[in-house]
Amino acid sequence: MADLPLGEPAFLILTALAAEPKHGYAVIEDVREISGGQVRLHAGTLYSVLDRLRSGGLIEVDREEIVQSRLRRYYRLTGAGQQRLTGEAQRLRRNADAAAGRLAALSLRPQAGAA
Repeated sequence: MADLPLGEPAFLILTALAAEPKHGYAVIEDVREISGGQVRLHAGTLYSVLDRLRSGGLIEVDREEIVQSRLRRYYRLTGAGQQRLTGEAQRLRRNADAAAGRLAALSLRPQAGAA
């Protein structure tokens, strides 16, 4: 998991957990907010990604509580998760900067068919 770039859902879930430990529904809501409503995680996707992140040592269970007869599990970033999120944010920033630079250069070139 460490050599491949994180998918957008995993990146956003780690980002949501960077603020504080959260339970599943809170993660879903935070991801929607962080992404400006562009990413809406379904429970199946969320728990699948949480399982992978947990298996990879990037998150761990913070605590569990019973709310209205249902188990609510809170997750938090591990030290490895913080490092991975930092690295991914830097990688994405470099890629975005490269794209912006190329688009700026493109806007300076004469357009084909222009007089």
